[in-house]
Amino acid sequence: MPVLVTGTAGFIGNEIALRLLARGETVVGVDCLTPFYDPSLKEARLARIAGTPGFVESRIDLADRDATARLFAEHRPERVIHLAAQPGVRYSIKNPHAYADCNLTAFLNVLEGCRSVSTAHLVYASSSSVYGGNEIMPFSVHHPADHPVSLYAATKRANELMAHTYSHLYGIPTTGLRFFTVYGPWGRPDMAPVLFAEAISQGRPIDIYNNGEMRRDFTYIDDIAEGVLRVLDVVPEPSADPGAAEDPALSRTAPYRIYNIGNGRAIDLMRFIAILEDALGRKAEKNMLPMQPGDVKATWADTADLEAATGWKPDTSIEDGVRRFVAWYREHYGSG
Repeated sequence: MPVLVTGTAGFIGNEIALRLLARGETVVGVDCLTPFYDPSLKEARLARIAGTPGFVESRIDLADRDATARLFAEHRPERVIHLAAQPGVRYSIKNPHAYADCNLTAFLNVLEGCRSVSTAHLVYASSSSVYGGNEIMPFSVHHPADHPVSLYAATKRANELMAHTYSHLYGIPTTGLRFFTVYGPWGRPDMAPVLFAEAISQGRPIDIYNNGEMRRDFTYIDDIAEGVLRVLDVVPEPSADPGAAEDPALSRTAPYRIYNIGNGRAIDLMRFIAILEDALGRKAEKNMLPMQPGDVKATWADTADLEAATGWKPDTSIEDGVRRFVAWYREHYGSG
């Protein structure tokens, strides 16, 4: 039975598809290559897996109800890893309707597809953004996540609630993964690592928000992919925990779980920039700016539940991760 992976032209989905194929799985990969950023990077990612035995590509828009229903009816995936989404905290302020289509309607269609074929496990991407205004550090999946500060975050929290509903009503095992600031080779060009590397390499100033007083739990792409695959193999069941009824990460009535996947360290933004400067061998010219709407000052993942469920935790240091990212950046973009 195939694994359906949505967003296989994307940063995370592409890496996960490669790993599934390497371990002998059949993968049905879905993407519609939206033009949010340069589609040529997405095509280059797809070229890494095109023609690989066991890979079947489907270019559809998951917001298309009929097309998604046909996809599930044809392939009847036993497991689904749903990563396709409209990303970007700041862009959600400018173009909110894209988030309703890509993150809400499409997710509903995927849930309906899983219901129609009795999928054995749905693993889907949530985000650390759901913690919003929460100031208790590190962020725990057992903390409330009821005050998002961007529409993007609100759609991701909505996905978690929608998944619980389908787990409760139809017994579909669902696992939501809150990713923390993913970076590394093949990363999105709208994210800080690529933007910073490009500007520093070209001698242009980098924009630093909140005057640099930011912390992020930077998580290397290999750790994210490893975490997703380990969780895929851990199918949730209704929780026997007496406190599950009021726990955002558990459910007494449904096979439902939420996990953080992060490095487990909050890195000062200025330290990240210094490490990037060292790897590039150039100093950055810094343009200090105020806080952006929808942004948060800090993220930091408590990964205790992930470790308990899988026996594993992310372990790539920020120094090693940035070094590998810069090596790829220079090779791919021919600069720096």
